[in-house]
Amino acid sequence: MAEATATFKDVPELFEVDLGESLTARTESLSTFRELGPPDLCHVVKSMGKSGQRDLGSYHFVSGVDASSSASLAAYINSLTYGIEDSNAWFSKTPVWKVRNGCYCCFNAFSRVDFRVDVKIPGGVVAYVVDLRGERHDATPEMWQETYVSALLRAILYSDDPAHALDAYRKLDPITTAEGELRFLAAAEALFLKGWQVGSDPEIQVASVTTNHLTAGLLKYFGASGRYQQVANLFEKISVREPEVSSLLARAYLGMHEEVKALQIMSSALRSVPGPSSYTLLHAQCDFLREKGRSDWALKLARQAVNAAPSEFVTWEKLTEVYIELGNFESALLTLNSCPMFTFNGRDAHRQLTPSRVHLPFHRSIGEILPERVKTDDDEADPALQRLPAPGLRGTWARAYALLTKLVAQIGWDELLKTRSCVFVMEEEYRMQKAQGDIAKHARSESESSVAEGTTLAEGEEEDDASTRGMVSPGGSAVSAATPVSASVPELNGNGDVNANASENGIPTIRISTESDRDNKEGGELPQTATATAAGDTLERPVQAATENEVDGAAADKDGKKASKEPPSAVQQEPFSFSNKRLCERWLDNLFMVLYEDLRVWTIFRAEVAHFKTQHVAYRKTGLEWEILGDLGVRLHHKEEAKEAYQRCLDTPRYSVKPWNKLMEMYADEGDIQRCIQTAIRVAAYQYAEYTEMTYPTQIAKCFFKLGQVHGHGKISYTLLSMGLPEPILKIMDSYLQYGKTFKVEGYDF
Repeated sequence: MAEATATFKDVPELFEVDLGESLTARTESLSTFRELGPPDLCHVVKSMGKSGQRDLGSYHFVSGVDASSSASLAAYINSLTYGIEDSNAWFSKTPVWKVRNGCYCCFNAFSRVDFRVDVKIPGGVVAYVVDLRGERHDATPEMWQETYVSALLRAILYSDDPAHALDAYRKLDPITTAEGELRFLAAAEALFLKGWQVGSDPEIQVASVTTNHLTAGLLKYFGASGRYQQVANLFEKISVREPEVSSLLARAYLGMHEEVKALQIMSSALRSVPGPSSYTLLHAQCDFLREKGRSDWALKLARQAVNAAPSEFVTWEKLTEVYIELGNFESALLTLNSCPMFTFNGRDAHRQLTPSRVHLPFHRSIGEILPERVKTDDDEADPALQRLPAPGLRGTWARAYALLTKLVAQIGWDELLKTRSCVFVMEEEYRMQKAQGDIAKHARSESESSVAEGTTLAEGEEEDDASTRGMVSPGGSAVSAATPVSASVPELNGNGDVNANASENGIPTIRISTESDRDNKEGGELPQTATATAAGDTLERPVQAATENEVDGAAADKDGKKASKEPPSAVQQEPFSFSNKRLCERWLDNLFMVLYEDLRVWTIFRAEVAHFKTQHVAYRKTGLEWEILGDLGVRLHHKEEAKEAYQRCLDTPRYSVKPWNKLMEMYADEGDIQRCIQTAIRVAAYQYAEYTEMTYPTQIAKCFFKLGQVHGHGKISYTLLSMGLPEPILKIMDSYLQYGKTFKVEGYDF
């Protein structure tokens, strides 16, 4: 009972089993942090001051705390001393718990060290550095600046990242004043050319001066509020020394609607960049032309970007997108097949410890509008829905799958399969070709006739890079070739989690749910209604393409043309020719099966909806099922149906922020102020219940600012007032508009 009063009023806590174990675990994990590092760790020791009484250790995670000096971090720990719960018995003389000391840990992503500030109460403050080997060193002013920027980048980039959904994780506003913003810009300028050291998004193979977490954080912070002028000034200074930064400067000017200035910058930079052209500059021009409806002009730039950076996924991705916009679907599929895929490395994270107990105080002021956080039948779902593998895709695999869904949204499943069979060698074709080659070989050996000079398709012939060489489409446009893909799609287990160790013949694969097992010729269906089953049967299952792992040889040379020395007799005997086809990469073949699973379930779902409507019967699903179907609709670009599914999810008592968040974004895109605010109130409630006490950058602020650019912040403010919200909720919702006023976001003055 005594320990019950050792908790903070409003701060979440995880209590340790052994005193100091969280600090030990963090020290042991330092060598595993590859990029920005995990959120900050705050550890405190509480004591009753009685001899023989065991001290208690607790910790929580936090971001947004000013990490520019030891004094600011010590001030955060000191603020916790006033937050311990008071004893209910005011007349009781029992000793109270007090914070005796604390330790704040903040990872420096530039120098790869952990900054620690030890605070003794009462007493002094000691700041030091722990390196990857766990050794202590003195802190330098340069390291403090790096730590300050590292902490800000984590607060900005992790603000709405579901990968960092931790227990006892507080998110505070990283920047609250205009002066604080100027300090951030000054520190970012000083460290800009070292930005590549903090890593980059998982889709980027090699971090550069323009593609890294520092530039991503700057663009997210200033871009989400449409305030590009401040960051443009920074890029202007840097671009004098580093011409490649002109791509970021041009994007900033485009965000400010200064198109002529942006074009002049890009043109000048492309002439001054030494060596091969920068793909980021080419992509900036390419995107501008696509927005203007000139994808035909953008195509040349996208091809040039591939030549400039052939090992980067994003260059091939951009070229695929342009081909899709131009309606050149064969080239799009071939380009997608050439994308270099990278193994996905998860976010830096703390080692999970089992706490002795967990204290998660609930904010009643806004949290009372939320449903009870208890597991109900609405948290259950059909196993076939839960086994869909697409939600488990990460990194380049997820981006490649998004391109595939764009293709199917434009041309449909049947046409996509036809296009696939036109450009890739299918397994059946390969078997027939191989069988005919065996027959021809046997016939020649029987007749003992002399064989004309040349080569034929032989069973043991060595594979010749057929999957990565160029291919000439019927339209006559040639597609460049990429380096061979070195990674494959990771297997997804039944829960949709990535299992990188699973493999088939040494190549990782995606294992589809039992309904789509390739060995299962029958193929079970999700629902039991006759209507739904019939609808599911209309979707053609994709046959397997011949892949490098299965093909021993193919009758094509390195240039993609038929070997000139092949005897005429062999040409006449073989109706299939691989001279204008490529081998499909195993990972892409697997993604087709992932897409088939999505489409099959979606087709059955829509058939069920139609069936129940004609029968005038209510169509019922659990809250989780509606949420999964909403996500499925978004993936397959069926926005209206996805919106309907999310709205149906809101009718259930399921505790989940996702449907509210998705609908808020949709309403903001549509300019629907009333509905956007109604959903934003619920999103804010969920955020505060999860200790996200920040205003910006958040998805709510982004949606409000998007509406404000069209309608003005005044109209949003009046709409909020007209709703008659309770004072605590109104204050929270108004904080987003107050941020806009403080930082002069577009629309704040009308």
